[in-house]
Amino acid sequence: MAKARTIFYCTECGNETPKWAGKCLACGAWNTIVEQETAPKAKSGRSPGVRSPFHAVKAVSLSEIDTAEELRFHTGMGELDRVLGGGAVKGSLVLVGGAPGVGKSTLMLQICGSLCGKNRVLYVSGEESTRQLKLRAQRLGVGGSNLLVLSETALEDVLQAASEEEPDILIVDSIQTLYNGALDSPPGSIGQVKDCTMALMQLAKGRNVTVFVIGHVNKEGSIAGPKVLEHMVDCVLYFEGEQHSTCRILRAAKNRFGATNEIGVFEMMDVGLSEVENPSQMLLSGRPDGAPGTCVTCVMEGVRPVLAEIQALLAPASYGNARRSSNGFDFGRAAMLLAVLEKRGGLKVSACDAYMNIIGGLTLDEPAADLAAILALASSYLDKPIPADLAAIGEVGLTGELRAVNNLDQRLSEVCRLGFKTCVVPRRKGKAPAPHEGLRVVEASNIGEAIRAALGK
Repeated sequence: MAKARTIFYCTECGNETPKWAGKCLACGAWNTIVEQETAPKAKSGRSPGVRSPFHAVKAVSLSEIDTAEELRFHTGMGELDRVLGGGAVKGSLVLVGGAPGVGKSTLMLQICGSLCGKNRVLYVSGEESTRQLKLRAQRLGVGGSNLLVLSETALEDVLQAASEEEPDILIVDSIQTLYNGALDSPPGSIGQVKDCTMALMQLAKGRNVTVFVIGHVNKEGSIAGPKVLEHMVDCVLYFEGEQHSTCRILRAAKNRFGATNEIGVFEMMDVGLSEVENPSQMLLSGRPDGAPGTCVTCVMEGVRPVLAEIQALLAPASYGNARRSSNGFDFGRAAMLLAVLEKRGGLKVSACDAYMNIIGGLTLDEPAADLAAILALASSYLDKPIPADLAAIGEVGLTGELRAVNNLDQRLSEVCRLGFKTCVVPRRKGKAPAPHEGLRVVEASNIGEAIRAALGK
């Protein structure tokens, strides 16, 4: 019997090294190297516990491959289809990650209700019994003869069930509970997660089975396991949501078959997840009237414009040490905007504690939200509210100038559709924004003009 080989992994990036070190040479992280025993390899080069007949063994000419058949199919949830790039791709491996209790299993079980109408679906759960799955499916209103459930954690049994049942879609909940009996390491370890994912990838590519894999996230917010796991799959989706909020956001971090800047918005209800077709209206609901320190902007999430509310609060600092805090807005960019507001706008904000928050759990990472953030900070500092029907779109430079943003006409259309009457935008030379009925577009060259237009200062 061959002797097991010991390999050291980095838990952050998945880099393999022959010996332990305090610092990973690949990513530079400290104290992330762990020891892992690997199973002896068979003559074929694969682990003896993973007998996969699903991978292709014969090369074919590129000209002989038929692409006439439609590769995508709808999952039954429009928001999920949007994030996937128009629907799920046959033979793809999709990784869905999120914090415990955010609704990953609920999302996967809900799409089974529509998928099992025309496809054969196998739902494998390593965390719940078949009875528990039945009770949850009844609560969600999911059922059908084409929906098969299996409560199993052994990789060999899962592959055997997939070979016998020949499903079109396989859902594994979760990858951290799956284990290969040929490895001595416990389930959820780096070697187990990597080996099981490789076997599922061979199943997806060899049998043209669409595989959805649920993965847990660690305290840093990334998928638990080696970083190479995200490189192996075709699509990585993150399901995000605040603990005390019903809003859930599905975001694509990687997609080989579509864009990665799309989001899907859901609301957690008693009967499961409900799609939010108009996220702008939901994110702006409950906005206070006549309160200083709030401004609305329009950001692009993929090809869809979404209105977001930026809130800011400035208060006198205690003992001369100003504090800065930002939730949903880049901290470094917030500090830069505060410096620009003091230097170019003439407001002494350096002696104030500054807090910024994005309502609804959104994360704004595009410069088009700069102007709205500046106006919200100025409104809080002057204690003067911005009109409720005013929005602001634009990038702010270090000299206080306003720069143009892309897709301005599309953003203005969304602002007008939601009932806003005024929108402050950067001044463009030679070309004025397209007119929108009922919307007054105010152009400004710098933050001083924008503040005067919004606050009358």
